[in-house]
Amino acid sequence: MRLHDLRGIVVVVCLGVALALVGPAAAWAASEGGHEGGLISLDKSLIVQAINFLILLFILKRLLYKPFLAKMGERTQAIQKSLDEAQAARAEATRQQEENETRLRAAHAEAAAIRAQAMKEASEEQKRLVEAARAESQRLVESAKAQMDADVRRAREELRREVADLATAVAEKLVRRSLRDEDHRRIVAEAITKVGN
Repeated sequence: MRLHDLRGIVVVVCLGVALALVGPAAAWAASEGGHEGGLISLDKSLIVQAINFLILLFILKRLLYKPFLAKMGERTQAIQKSLDEAQAARAEATRQQEENETRLRAAHAEAAAIRAQAMKEASEEQKRLVEAARAESQRLVESAKAQMDADVRRAREELRREVADLATAVAEKLVRRSLRDEDHRRIVAEAITKVGN
């Protein structure tokens, strides 16, 4: 209900109370005058009634209407203050919710970025480990090949030495005895057999 509507109700109540109080005074004035007329007679009593009515209105306005309006104004201000506070709280809650949603989106984006960075680092680490394993296997292969080449060289050197020793031995045997063709063939066959073993 608005303040304007309440004022109208108070005025109507005050008029009703005034009429209730003025009615008996009008009846008393009519009986004093001694002449019978209508409901309201136009003599001195009408002026007394009007003055009484105005005094009553003044008293009602001072005692009832102004305090009532002041109380209603206080109540209206309190309600308005509550409404303003509720509106401010609602706005703050909305702002807080939007801020929380923004923070949540930022946290999701940051988590996605961290995950992407971790995946990138893991991929780079995997590539690095694969390259290191390849390099190590290549090094091992080259080392094994070098070792094998060294072993082959050593075996050839040994074989040459043995062949040279064997050839020297055969030459010594040939020189010591005068050989016939058959002896010569037999010595060469023995040397070849030794070299084969």
